[in-house]
Amino acid sequence: MTKKTKLEGKVALVTGSAQGLGEAILKEFVYEGASTILLDLNRKEANKVKREIEESNNTTEVLIVDVCDSKSVNIAIDNVIKKYKKIDILVNAVGGFHNFDKIKDITDEEWHKVININLNSAFYCTRAVMKYMEESRTGRIINISSGAGIAPNPHAPSYVPYGAAKAGLLGMTKLLARDAGEFGITVNAIAPGTALTPRVKKVRDPESIANIAKMNPLKNIIEPIDCAKAAVFLASDDARYVTGITMMVNAGNLIF
Repeated sequence: MTKKTKLEGKVALVTGSAQGLGEAILKEFVYEGASTILLDLNRKEANKVKREIEESNNTTEVLIVDVCDSKSVNIAIDNVIKKYKKIDILVNAVGGFHNFDKIKDITDEEWHKVININLNSAFYCTRAVMKYMEESRTGRIINISSGAGIAPNPHAPSYVPYGAAKAGLLGMTKLLARDAGEFGITVNAIAPGTALTPRVKKVRDPESIANIAKMNPLKNIIEPIDCAKAAVFLASDDARYVTGITMMVNAGNLIF
């Protein structure tokens, strides 16, 4: 029996998908039948993901784009439209940070860098695809936020710029969901807890990871595939009337 895929015929664009949560989401979208476009600045990792997908007899398009540069984003989106004629799904997955400085030690440059990566990039990409989604009167926008945008992470030091950016992303999700609804476009967010991404495995030892798992009500720690499955749901017809929500995928480490 042929597998019935949930995203067959859909064109999906995933930013930051050369690694981490974005990579898992992109690969799951491929598995569910979507035509996918990988947007990232890391050419080496992007090509690695492309090769892995091709090994499973599938494919993805790679676009090397700085999503913090609005002009580059506009050009990339226009090129996607020229080739595919539409964009059904946008996942704003790019994000991250590299410091844990206290606010008195954070420079203007660092603040703007974190806001750019985690919030401005999502704004630029969403703005660029919106006119095309409005014209087709359908679309799915999924913003990958963080539990840090809801409350301080109970398992790690807080980092104000990151939490502020991810909170802003949640606010943008709600406001845009109301405005985009008349065009048949849904806008939702996923707020992961600490996930077993390659980066987390690199910076945390096995004992630290085990301790985090014990502190969660479900006594485990999420993996990238858990966020990917949530993204597939929000992108599919199963969630056709789900909009403006923040789906917390975190094994219960934050419950509101």
